[in-house]
Amino acid sequence: MSSNTDVAETLDVRGQNCPMPVIKTKQAVDDIAVGDVLEVLATDAGSVSDIDGWASSTDGVELVEQSEGDGVYRHYVRRTA
Repeated sequence: MSSNTDVAETLDVRGQNCPMPVIKTKQAVDDIAVGDVLEVLATDAGSVSDIDGWASSTDGVELVEQSEGDGVYRHYVRRTA
């Protein structure tokens, strides 16, 4: 994640499988301010495509970045509206 983007909140959904990472991400994004970034930590490999697909089809959110390391998938989602 680039240093000029601050993470407002971290959501830990490690150990949860589809569809819970996306459901919990949507709920958490609804609770942050416009412009804020939510960091999502997941262990479900399917969360990469699930969160990408959800963000692409949802107005008001932007998937900023995704990465994987040590079996943890990190997703950065910005609320845009």
